[in-house]
Amino acid sequence: MKIAFYGSSLLSAYWNGAATYYRGLLRALAARGHAITFYEPDVYDRQTNRDIEPPDWCHVVVYAGTVPALKAAAAEAAAADVVVKASGVGFEDDLLLKCLLAAARPGALKLFWDVDAPATLAALRADPGSPLRRALPSLDAVLTYGGGEPVVEAYREVGAGLCVPIYNALDPETHRPVPPKPRFAADLAFLGNRLPDREARVEAFFLQPATHLYRHRFLLGGSGWQDKSLPPNVRYLGHVPTRDHNAFNTSPLAVLNISRQDMATNGFSPATRVFEAAGAGACLVTDAWEGIELFLAPGEEVLVARDGQDVEEIVSQLTPERAAEIGAAALQRVLRHHTYDQRAAEVDRVLAMLAKREAAE
Repeated sequence: MKIAFYGSSLLSAYWNGAATYYRGLLRALAARGHAITFYEPDVYDRQTNRDIEPPDWCHVVVYAGTVPALKAAAAEAAAADVVVKASGVGFEDDLLLKCLLAAARPGALKLFWDVDAPATLAALRADPGSPLRRALPSLDAVLTYGGGEPVVEAYREVGAGLCVPIYNALDPETHRPVPPKPRFAADLAFLGNRLPDREARVEAFFLQPATHLYRHRFLLGGSGWQDKSLPPNVRYLGHVPTRDHNAFNTSPLAVLNISRQDMATNGFSPATRVFEAAGAGACLVTDAWEGIELFLAPGEEVLVARDGQDVEEIVSQLTPERAAEIGAAALQRVLRHHTYDQRAAEVDRVLAMLAKREAAE
């Protein structure tokens, strides 16, 4: 199928947590024979902070952050068999949705792909007249990168006919074990941008344990933390490019996943960093959320912390041998069950089912 995919950015992970997800999934879909064009706006300095060049498995169209450029890019959806509008594109999202629905040819599949379902659903509940909520009944499906049955039910309640979670996963070609690098050495490392609904949890799960474990080394990566007061044993790196993620994950004794509050509340929403870390064979410590056992076995393939005190106990008791065992088990689990090839097969099944239904109508 010819797929026109409108998202935040494929080329840049700068302030764009969906980049890894887009890359892994679309590469796998291309390998299954789909011809994909990815459309992304030139906003938020992403194009000056690219971390990959346009790939050979996907045609990328970068359009200016202007309304005329948006309309011109949306008009190209008329040639596609599948038209995808992702959440959080970042420039005139409502207008883009309207233009894409108008441009899609009769018989084309129209999908909304939600890469931040908790935030999107909160907005839909708050505004029953929002353009997206009004459009849901006319869409063939909503795909989400997490959320499980709670998100599926929530989308049905606001008007979606079909909602299918397509979870984050591992791209083994991109995220894999590599030799450690001294610049990333630490007892516990956390990589995440500073966001309002994550900051309190970063303080509780990372900064407070660092304060108490003053003899241990902590490493913080991600954008936005430069003016945050940090304990002296926390070293701040700033933005860490995707090309350095493997070394960031393999060099510390353990790496930490901290969900945003709404993601933790909904559960069933493993962040991309969960699979990046597991794919690198890292020992992952994650905050507790419902559904973790669907992806990694607590105590065997991942260590789960209910609060900052749990993080302190884990870090103070963790040995290199134990960390290596957990990392190796996590790597084997995600290679067996959680690769983007497997996720792409799920998407193919959804597209085939929708196409069959469209042909019968």
